[in-house]
Amino acid sequence: MKTIIILTVAALGASASIVSAQNPDRGGQPPSSERPPRHGTGGPGKYSLEQATSDRAQLNTIAFDGLAFLTGDFCCDTFLPPGKVSDFFGFQNLRDVDAAGMGHNTDFLTRIANNTLRILNDDQKAQLVALGRSQEAPIRELALKRLPLIRVFCRNLAGDLPAGSKGLDRAAVMKYTAGIFELSGELAYQRAETAGKIARSLTEEQKAGLAKLKFGDSRTWPEIPEAFDKRSVPHGVHVAMMTYASEFFSWYAGSVESDTYFCPEGHGTYFGSFFMKDAPAIHKKNYSISTSLTGDSGENFLATLNPAQRGQITSLVELQRKDLQDIVTTRRAIATELRRFLTDGSASKEKVLGLCRHYGELDGELSFYYATHFAGVNKTLTTEQRAALAKLRGLEGYTCKGAYIYADPIESPEIQNTDFLFESGN
Repeated sequence: MKTIIILTVAALGASASIVSAQNPDRGGQPPSSERPPRHGTGGPGKYSLEQATSDRAQLNTIAFDGLAFLTGDFCCDTFLPPGKVSDFFGFQNLRDVDAAGMGHNTDFLTRIANNTLRILNDDQKAQLVALGRSQEAPIRELALKRLPLIRVFCRNLAGDLPAGSKGLDRAAVMKYTAGIFELSGELAYQRAETAGKIARSLTEEQKAGLAKLKFGDSRTWPEIPEAFDKRSVPHGVHVAMMTYASEFFSWYAGSVESDTYFCPEGHGTYFGSFFMKDAPAIHKKNYSISTSLTGDSGENFLATLNPAQRGQITSLVELQRKDLQDIVTTRRAIATELRRFLTDGSASKEKVLGLCRHYGELDGELSFYYATHFAGVNKTLTTEQRAALAKLRGLEGYTCKGAYIYADPIESPEIQNTDFLFESGN
């Protein structure tokens, strides 16, 4: 992660305008009276779990994933905003309901983090520094654990299968993603433990200061200078601190429902859509990413496909429905347990990690569905369709080499043999 500005593009929401799942062969948008709000237009009450899990929002996001995966490469697929992991602290909801519509501006996170850090005392900030130092290595490990899964999805797309294998092994993929999410849950548990301790130590004056910073209205957050000397800690620790500070506010001022909330693109994050959306924003201050990009591009992607190909994509909405409902239930259970740290510090680590493993299995199954259906479409694309999709990608001049650790480019990494994620030829 090169700068704090990179961090502030984390957890960007997906647009929610899509082609109707009931009539996938029709192009264009549904009537305006039926369209859910586009992510980023802001305003309390405009976004909810019901909207995020709606057929329109989900098909729109899946289509955008498909466009990114079929026109990108392994390097692009590895890009991931840091805020997409261990995200049980309401920050995504804080972004999406902002009355000022600034939730997807690159200065949003920095602004609330500085306001929060200004209120915390030296001892409380020291606890965040200690947490950052202890989590710097496992945060990196979490990003590295994603790479074999991305590699195997790319191999499957290219038809690079082990001898005799018919394709991906769903059970193996689910088991592997369970491990990724268990590590993410470990990080979330530690963050909640530290944040809860800080919350329980707040003075009345500090509570009053936080109360002036309204959840859902960044207009109440004054622009202030940096509230912590970033030169006093390693860069990675400072980036983590800014994340913790912003999440502390959204968690402290939020609720179980805001913690449970996720944007439509919150799962199956292995297909390059974040790079396609966020690449133009990297290193840019006060940059707002288009809130219509996902909807418009996903819609045009579907329009480029023939009816059979389009059916491969639209069928995913129903195929994932049960898992998506289970994800909501599981996230709510995790959020409820972690919030026990706000009152008495008695959250169960065993319960949190068990729930996170199950959450990972669900995400793995969704990702398995996406990867296999995207590969099915890829096999039948014509030369003309590929040219149209490349043009639709719209990232001329943006290159990707090696891989990413979140938003930080690295050299091509050594990745373990991924044959174990394919079905056996026997």
